[in-house]
Amino acid sequence: MSEQIVIVGFGPVAARLIDELLPAVRGGLARLTVIGEEADAAYNRVLVADLGVGRTTAGALALSDAAALIADGVDVRLGVRVRRVDRARQQVILTDGSTPHYDRLVFATGSRPVIPNLTGLNPDPAHPVLPAGVTALRDLRDAEVLRQAVSGGKRVVVLGGGVLGLETALAAAEEGATVTVVHNGPHPLGRNIDRGGGAVLAASLRNCGVRMAGNARSTGVEHNAPDGGFSALLLDDGSAIDGDLLVLSCGVRPRVELAEGCGLSTATGILVDHKLRAHHEPHIFAIGDCAEVRCPDPSCSECRTAPGPSGLVGPGWRQAEWLAEYLTLLAEGSAQGSAHGSGEGGEAASAAVANSLPELPMEKPGVIVLKARGLNMAVAGDNAPEPWDDEVLTAGAVNGRPRLQIAQWADPEHGRYVKMTTRGGVLEGLVAVGMPRTAAELVSLFERGDELPADRSLLLRLDGPDQLASPGNSDPARTVCRCAGVSGTKIQDAVVDGCSTVAEVSGATRAGTGCGGCHSDIKDIIEKHFQAAAAA
Repeated sequence: MSEQIVIVGFGPVAARLIDELLPAVRGGLARLTVIGEEADAAYNRVLVADLGVGRTTAGALALSDAAALIADGVDVRLGVRVRRVDRARQQVILTDGSTPHYDRLVFATGSRPVIPNLTGLNPDPAHPVLPAGVTALRDLRDAEVLRQAVSGGKRVVVLGGGVLGLETALAAAEEGATVTVVHNGPHPLGRNIDRGGGAVLAASLRNCGVRMAGNARSTGVEHNAPDGGFSALLLDDGSAIDGDLLVLSCGVRPRVELAEGCGLSTATGILVDHKLRAHHEPHIFAIGDCAEVRCPDPSCSECRTAPGPSGLVGPGWRQAEWLAEYLTLLAEGSAQGSAHGSGEGGEAASAAVANSLPELPMEKPGVIVLKARGLNMAVAGDNAPEPWDDEVLTAGAVNGRPRLQIAQWADPEHGRYVKMTTRGGVLEGLVAVGMPRTAAELVSLFERGDELPADRSLLLRLDGPDQLASPGNSDPARTVCRCAGVSGTKIQDAVVDGCSTVAEVSGATRAGTGCGGCHSDIKDIIEKHFQAAAAA
């Protein structure tokens, strides 16, 4: 008897899990049911803003083909929601009245946008009804709203200074809209970047045509447009920022309602162990934005300081790939047990085989990359300490552990700033604004955990007037696409095999199907290959 796997949610992470499970489905080891709320199969939400400004197409964002999956034997159910999960009967109750059974249930419900508590907006964040001219920019319909505003040269107000809000603002401004970013705090990316880097970043955004309204607390939304839609964002000092479209970019929250409703343990996300199993429930798993890896063992040192869900697609894809292998092993063991008529003993044997799989490695701190015409930024780790904060720098320097050290350089007039926070010569945090080659090398060193050169100024020279090539950029084995974990060598091989566009490389390698921050690097590899071929 093949295992019945039900996946709740059909976003990018679920799409990767489905792709990895297809061999088991085709081989008869597993039967797969996928339940998606939207009428569309999985697509890349991270690039919805690019779709909204006309830089890509809905087809290019697609990550899954429902018809092809159905042809492979996958039960795809679109435009339907799960009302509740019946753990006792191992069923999911759907809004269409059906009750699919599961042997293994995977929550891939993702996250929902945070709707701020503003006058004029629906206060229920779980079921918001946004007025005309207000969007959270999460789906294909939202992209169409942005497209109409940008193509008409309208005034766009972005509420929130996170990376997605900034990328939306930059893209809309580059395509002709008048854009204002409103954020709380003295500079954007307040939770991720230090004061100096934030100030240089804000100035660079203004130089790119984005108006910045910092230290601003919004209180309400005004609806005085001719169609009764958005006309202004009201601030607590009595002022207002006029606009034609309000884009809410105030963060996201994991969707845990279904898990809570069936009695699973939750914190920020659905609590799972290092094998992505829900606490005390071996038949249920969670991956992606809705999953919080924090095992129930109080002595686990990794989980004691583990952060909540990362909100990044790369970690979710790695979880999906790991879980697919785990579920396949379970299915293989179960099939062998059934073939020998061992019943429950077969299930126990299959669990033993699957549990021999090494645990999912803990994720390293993520890297935030922002790339636009005229602006390049990379931020990672703890970069808040300042060179003169002696008490902070010495904190934790016990039992021979070295103290923190800070190397910092700034050229605000030209939008350039670098900061390196190291312990024992190894990066614990970094900021690089307007220094693309230095940023590439620092990110590479940060991800590998390699020691920096004793003379930190050597790294700054990578962006010097002589255009010295970055060692990180010249290493063909370096990771170009961090979301999908694709190296420059693999991309180069795809280009040699005939891929001549970013889309073709993405189709062959999955590179560039995440945040899109590596698209320019992929283009460089393609161009260098064909330039060399032309010169030969």
